[in-house]
Amino acid sequence: MKTYYLMLLMVGGFISANADPIDKMTRDTVLLQTVVVTGTRTPKILGNSPISTRVITADEIKKIDATHIGELLQQEIPGIEFSYSMNQQVSLNMQGFGGSSVLFLQDGERMAGETLDNVDYYRLNLDNVERIEIVKGAASSLYGSNAVGGVINIISKKSSKAWSANANVRFGAYGEQRYGVSAGINSGHINNMANVQHTDVDEIKLKHSGDYSKIFANRTWNFKDRLIYTYNDKLNLTARAGYFFRECDMLAEAKNRYRDFCGGLKGNYTFTRKDNLELAYAFDQYDKSDYVVKNHNDIRDYSNVQHSARVLFNHTFDKDKTLSVGGDVMRDYLMSYQFTDNGNKTQYTYDAFAQIDAQLTSKLDVIAGLRYDYYSKAKSNRLSTKLGLMYKLGLVNLRMAYSGGFRAPTLKEMYMNFNMANIFMIYGNEKLKSETSDNFSLSADYRRQNYDFELTGFYNLVSNRITTAWNQSLKGMKYINMADMKVAGINANVSARYACGLRARMSYAYTYEHIKSGEPLVSATRPHTATMRIEYDRKWKNYGFCLSLSGRYLSRVTADEYTSYTSYETTEKKTYTDYSIWKLSLLQRVCHGIDVTMAVDNLFNYVPGYYYNNSPTTRGTVFSAGVSIDIDELIR
Repeated sequence: MKTYYLMLLMVGGFISANADPIDKMTRDTVLLQTVVVTGTRTPKILGNSPISTRVITADEIKKIDATHIGELLQQEIPGIEFSYSMNQQVSLNMQGFGGSSVLFLQDGERMAGETLDNVDYYRLNLDNVERIEIVKGAASSLYGSNAVGGVINIISKKSSKAWSANANVRFGAYGEQRYGVSAGINSGHINNMANVQHTDVDEIKLKHSGDYSKIFANRTWNFKDRLIYTYNDKLNLTARAGYFFRECDMLAEAKNRYRDFCGGLKGNYTFTRKDNLELAYAFDQYDKSDYVVKNHNDIRDYSNVQHSARVLFNHTFDKDKTLSVGGDVMRDYLMSYQFTDNGNKTQYTYDAFAQIDAQLTSKLDVIAGLRYDYYSKAKSNRLSTKLGLMYKLGLVNLRMAYSGGFRAPTLKEMYMNFNMANIFMIYGNEKLKSETSDNFSLSADYRRQNYDFELTGFYNLVSNRITTAWNQSLKGMKYINMADMKVAGINANVSARYACGLRARMSYAYTYEHIKSGEPLVSATRPHTATMRIEYDRKWKNYGFCLSLSGRYLSRVTADEYTSYTSYETTEKKTYTDYSIWKLSLLQRVCHGIDVTMAVDNLFNYVPGYYYNNSPTTRGTVFSAGVSIDIDELIR
């Protein structure tokens, strides 16, 4: 407890009668004017978007001081749980939808590669992020396959100054180290932002028994650069490039390595005030390899390479009505150790889409979209639709939406032929159908002075979800389509802010998942989850601080768990206990351009009695500290 008292005393020692509050109400008003793109693809002010979108800002990311994307999302968004799968690959559950059904984007672009049906979340570097936009519910009419359960778009910063430079470092428990450097210029026609980040954490030996006894050591390098060239007021070009490397010490004699190379070029030409055209090309290659320590051999056994091109044309009939039409083509190549003889497969995908975004009256906004997708290997085609309405009734905004979602079977799911540790085989299925969903949502939000209230109800009917089941004739697991399932729930948010610098936010999510008895899929979705955050923010001429307490609660869940690899009918009830994790953090602005962060995580020392894949991997209370220096601000 001495650590907690010390942090509180540090704050108390600086508070004086001359302190000024941060204008939180002004900041929230600015947030509502933030232009978002994920829910509509065309720029839309957050407060006027017919598609409900949650935005996590750069300021919030800094205060939360999360070590990775999973911690950030779990701390801010109820209904999201990150856990472990085989070999400690990170898995996602977002209100009944797994990682293969939630589309992650970086600056609007897809990511190649997967680790047990999830993207490699370690690639999602939080340094130099402008904001994160989260849209729950199907969004296939905009983004095609994988956008069945939602879209999470991580948007990088652009340089807003003539030149800028930042260096940051963070140290935590178990040898955790994080170093980052960013540099930007904004001069004349050129706007460039580059970032490098390195992380390292030691092996963590867990306190109690469980499905695993330790967390593997990990280290990463992440490089990214984005250059925007504005030729004139009509034409601008954007080029980006990135490299990612991760090494995991799963075995003493061999290390798992993961690499990614990505790049892209986008051009935007404005013909008139009403017409503009966007052309884009993107490349992403994600590789896995086994590094043998004894002879230094680095053996690549997985490579996913994606080339994609896009055209998008926008026409504004007047200031309140915009038509967007476009299409994409992608070549998807996969070489995998899970194929026969480390073979490879290639698939081409084509799509065309149209969307109308219109303000029909001063009170009514509507957005309607239609998209057609075709997948060559899966021989799958799908027409996805969306309709969203927003009606302003005084201080209340009412939103109603229908959206169709789909996920085409992947190359792995169709052609897999993998020996699972000599226990059983896993076989692909070339006859798989695409997963589809019909998503309905209704929401209302009320904002007045210091308070915001938001309530959303949703219902999903999911057909042909792809999973694995035991095949008696093959004596192994095989990918199949299961019967229809239903996912429904409620999301509620309440926030308050006061001129004294105090702010609070509480969010709750209820999820009901219904799977027919006998289907080869069991639910481990926690029905009740909640997040809470309370902060106190003050500033002086040369000093300021933000003291925040944040927590998340996940209810217990009783799930049917398979007890045999040879029959999905043999299950037993298993209860995963409820838990809550709390974090106290102090962000100090000790002088112009220098931020010092200290945090106590797992404040109340929660340790699971048994470590299973759905439990947090906590060993007890931990302390971390970091420094961020804006070098340009110091010099100025």
